[in-house]
Amino acid sequence: MEHVQERASTGGPEGSALELLVHGVGGTTPEKMLDDPRAVRITGDDTAAMFRRAEDVEGADTGPAGPRSEPVPEAYVWCNLTSGNASRALWLLLLPFMVVNLTHWMRPAARGRTRTVRLYGLLVRLAGLSLTVLLVAAVCEVAVDLTAWQCAGTRACADRHTWLGFLSPTVSGGGWWSDPGRRLALAALLPAVLTCLLWYLSHRTWNAYESQAPMSRPSEPDEETARTALGRPGFWYGRRLVARLRAAHTAAALLTVAAAVGSAAARFDRRPGGPALLDLLGRALIVALAGGAVMTVWVVCRRGRSENRLDRELDEHLVRRLPLAALGLLALTLVYAGWERPGWVSSGRLPGDATFGGIALVQGLIVIVLAVVAHLLHRTHPDPRAAMRGLGGPAVAMLACALGGVMSGGVSQRVADWLDGTGSSIAGPPVLLTWQSSVIPPLIVVLLVLIAWLGRRTWQLRRTELAVVESDYPDKPKDRTRTRGIATTRALATLTDRAPLIVAVTSATTLLLGAGALVGALTTGRTPSEAAQESYAFVQGAAETSQALGSWLIGVGFILFVTWGRRAYKDASARRTIGILWDVGTFWPRAAHPFSPPCYAERAVPDLTWRVATWTRKTGGRLVISGHSQGSVLAAAAAWQLTPADRRRVALLTYGSPIERLYGRWFPAHFGPAALSALHHDVACWRNLYRPTDPIGGPVRLSGDCGPEVDHEPLSDPLAYGRTERHPLPTPILGHSDYQADPAFAEERAKLLSRLRPDVPAQR
Repeated sequence: MEHVQERASTGGPEGSALELLVHGVGGTTPEKMLDDPRAVRITGDDTAAMFRRAEDVEGADTGPAGPRSEPVPEAYVWCNLTSGNASRALWLLLLPFMVVNLTHWMRPAARGRTRTVRLYGLLVRLAGLSLTVLLVAAVCEVAVDLTAWQCAGTRACADRHTWLGFLSPTVSGGGWWSDPGRRLALAALLPAVLTCLLWYLSHRTWNAYESQAPMSRPSEPDEETARTALGRPGFWYGRRLVARLRAAHTAAALLTVAAAVGSAAARFDRRPGGPALLDLLGRALIVALAGGAVMTVWVVCRRGRSENRLDRELDEHLVRRLPLAALGLLALTLVYAGWERPGWVSSGRLPGDATFGGIALVQGLIVIVLAVVAHLLHRTHPDPRAAMRGLGGPAVAMLACALGGVMSGGVSQRVADWLDGTGSSIAGPPVLLTWQSSVIPPLIVVLLVLIAWLGRRTWQLRRTELAVVESDYPDKPKDRTRTRGIATTRALATLTDRAPLIVAVTSATTLLLGAGALVGALTTGRTPSEAAQESYAFVQGAAETSQALGSWLIGVGFILFVTWGRRAYKDASARRTIGILWDVGTFWPRAAHPFSPPCYAERAVPDLTWRVATWTRKTGGRLVISGHSQGSVLAAAAAWQLTPADRRRVALLTYGSPIERLYGRWFPAHFGPAALSALHHDVACWRNLYRPTDPIGGPVRLSGDCGPEVDHEPLSDPLAYGRTERHPLPTPILGHSDYQADPAFAEERAKLLSRLRPDVPAQR
């Protein structure tokens, strides 16, 4: 069997032809891709592998009648990298981390602005660090402040929740754990365990993804690779940076827990007449925590990605010692806080307004400076197709910070409502978190208005498309139902092009609402409902409704997340549906946040590169990479990673491709016009198929004569308007799927193969 797989993997005799199929979002099976129930894995593992039909394993390129006219189909199945593992659905809870990581790759294209580009990356990494601190601070608020400090320290709340009885001084009769410092130390274990869990998940995926070394090759001259960073040797090998960021974020999280516990004890020790030794220890710990915070920020700012070479070095001392030092400080802080302090009682809330207010202010400043930097980069080389005129990255960063703030505020308010059934026994979360959860209903109202406007514009476009559809099928008997169905599908497909408007409105609204929440919390010092008590009845009712709905909406959202996560363990189809969300969001390496979902392309792109390079060098045959949807993006990334000689012996056939419609607009520095034009000239030939009914795929839109060379004219969908001799039954509207059903697919593939010649580059 090993001999059979070896022969199949090499490809066969010279003059052979291979079509390497790469599927798109949502995944599929090798049997469907090869249109054969007898698919055989020839290389790879259970995570990602290459498959062929059983009849093609032996004698892959010749048959009994001699050379075959059709290429050998070979399927690369990578769906298990994103949606095959049930635990992947739980990454939904860390959505802000994934969103801020996307921001790093959304910078505008700019050549000769190295320092400005580095500043952009630095700001994004700092935004990612602030999100880690915000997440851990929110967990500390729930566990340390609301539960251990407020509820356990209040008789009415502790009586309502009997599981807190051993922490309550009145219920337990002054038990050992009822001391305020010991309660805080015990509750701090929850955010500490969460931090360790995040470290474990990041380390495990780091071993599985970032540690996969791509094919080693020399770096090309700057003038050839400067058009996109995806062609650099070390682009898909972020092992060193992720390890550094993981150490820094883990240390920041542990230091945040230590600060939440230690500051409360140090504040009590600084009272007049307090114990001098404990006061000195408290001050020393605060200084040590501040020093650790400075060191953590320095590690994040010190080094970015190294893409020009395979950076196999690993800062082992830093990666190990920084988290261990932070863990040691946390242990010392817990011992310090647990020391017996007569007369210390818990009352009110821990001072978290300054903490959360500072985080919100820093995040807002980062987003504003990031927008200025992005604007400067965009002005250097303006791209009219770039989303939001180059401000897509700052807008998405704003959404990431807003998601973190809203989730923190909503969860804290929901837990406070659950603990305090009467609404009067505990003080509740910091005022700022209540304000942040209260902005959710106004934001939803704005989004509903935007959706209504988009629906109206789509309806108007549908009416225009009715006439276009009738002109596309002039000689066919008119069927109003059929025409309406085609026009509606075309109109809905254009909603993808409205994504920049949706992101712009949402990010601007969240920025204004977030600034208003920060100002309201700092100026009034009260919750929205309390601050509106002296206002008009309508304003007071709106404030109370918004405050109540905000916490409930977050609770419903988390219930949905947990429900989807549980379904992912039991239902494979649900697991694949949830995994589609990551096919786009986790294409990019982890460059800004180590706790974001892992990058599947760091495994898929090297797989494709190795396969293409070894097959073409071994056989000298003709190879067409046939990529659908997200698979076309992987195909382009793999082509960029080939040597110039190998690249000129490969043809690209993309269909339903978002390479320009989504990636070109949102990631202009890597998939902009210059990068795609360079790809067209570097490979032997390239053809792109798309439909007007496809909501994801679209034309590549190269300028000049390159455009018609790459883009096929829009394919008809459906294939037949009515019943014909070739299609006696009504044909479906295919949209984004089943491009192989169109005769143009086989025709364009044959043309690509005819332009390729064995052992020599194709002539243009």
